[in-house]
Amino acid sequence: MDAIYVKPDRCMGCRSCEISCAVQHSEGKTLFSALLESPAPMKRLFVEATESVKMPILCRHCEDAPCLNACISGCLYKDENGFVRRKKERCIGCWTCMMVCPFGVVTRDVNKHLAVKCDRCHKLEVPACVNACPTKALVVKNLDEIPKEKRQNVILAETG
Repeated sequence: MDAIYVKPDRCMGCRSCEISCAVQHSEGKTLFSALLESPAPMKRLFVEATESVKMPILCRHCEDAPCLNACISGCLYKDENGFVRRKKERCIGCWTCMMVCPFGVVTRDVNKHLAVKCDRCHKLEVPACVNACPTKALVVKNLDEIPKEKRQNVILAETG
C-alpha cells in the first residue's frame, strides 16, 4: 500500500501543503477562487510546530482505523485501496470519529455539519499536498520501502 510519508527534517513549516489541500477541496479548484469562497474551503492536514520540529500531520488511513470503528452511522468506510473514505450523505455529525482519531486530523465542517478528513485526493494521481511541497517533505511511498530506505541511511551514516 502506498502512503504519504512525512520527512520532518525537510519541512520548513511553509504551509504550502495546507493551502493546496484547501484549494483542491474548494469549488473552483484555484487559489484565487478559493479565497473568495464562503465558507472558505477546509484543509485536511495540519502543519504543527515546536521549537525544533515542524511537521505536517495527516490521516494515516490506519489499518485498524479507530475513526471507522467508532462511526455509528456507517459514514466511514475503507475503499478498494485501503483508504478510509467518507460517504457524506451518511454523516450525522456526531463527531465520534473526531474524538477517537489518535492524530487529531478528523475535523468538522460546522456549516455543512459533516466530518472532514483526508481523502488522499483520490481523483488525482499525486495528492495535492505532496505535489505542493517545495522541499519534498511529503512523498508517496510504498510502506514496504520505508524501512529499507531507513536501513540504507543508517549504513550511509556509518560509512560516510
